[in-house]
Amino acid sequence: MEILSIIPARGGSKGIKRKNIKPILDKPLVAYTIEASLKSKYITKTIVSSEDDEILEVSKKYGAQILKRPIELAQDETKTAPVMLDVINELEKENYKPDYVVLLQPTCPLRDEKYIDDAFEYYFENIKNGYDSCFSVYDIGFTHAKWRVLHNNKMEALYDFRTRPRRQDIDEHYKMLAENGAFYALPCDILKETKDFIGYNPIPFITPRVIDIDTEEDFNKVEEILKAQQNA
Repeated sequence: MEILSIIPARGGSKGIKRKNIKPILDKPLVAYTIEASLKSKYITKTIVSSEDDEILEVSKKYGAQILKRPIELAQDETKTAPVMLDVINELEKENYKPDYVVLLQPTCPLRDEKYIDDAFEYYFENIKNGYDSCFSVYDIGFTHAKWRVLHNNKMEALYDFRTRPRRQDIDEHYKMLAENGAFYALPCDILKETKDFIGYNPIPFITPRVIDIDTEEDFNKVEEILKAQQNA
């Protein structure tokens, strides 16, 4: 069984300059994800996709295979799925087609090979139940609230608030889950069909929250955690 790991690492990050190769303790950020992918007992090929030559060189140094990404797929507005499809298309030219594809974002350095392998085992156990894909989430609890705030601060109701049922009359309790960005896996064929890294019937892999680095504060927090782990 061929399982391809795709690590997208763009050079032009906005929040933290040169984030993907910024040193965190003794290694560039992207190296943590490369090493976790290479140590996984399920992943058979690890590819870093980037438009940036320095990122590609660093990634190669840490053992990843590399693919130069077209500049049009490295813009601020570029989504991740087209980048993954670009990798698949390029590999198909070399007669390589994986059975499964896993997206490992380099901004989750606390996700190690055990996390990846546990997620795969959970996923594979549940394929027989009709689930076609898996992604990692953390649990943010149960709620009766059915409103959300949009980016323009406009409130949107997720229920018929005009009928306003009493709380004790509502049978539904909603378990709230949030993606943590650490793991997304699905069959290659479904990635190509949906043009997305979540399939038709996904199952969540629920774990404690994994920090997805977006800000300097996140970066510093992860660095402190890694330092504590080294000193433990």
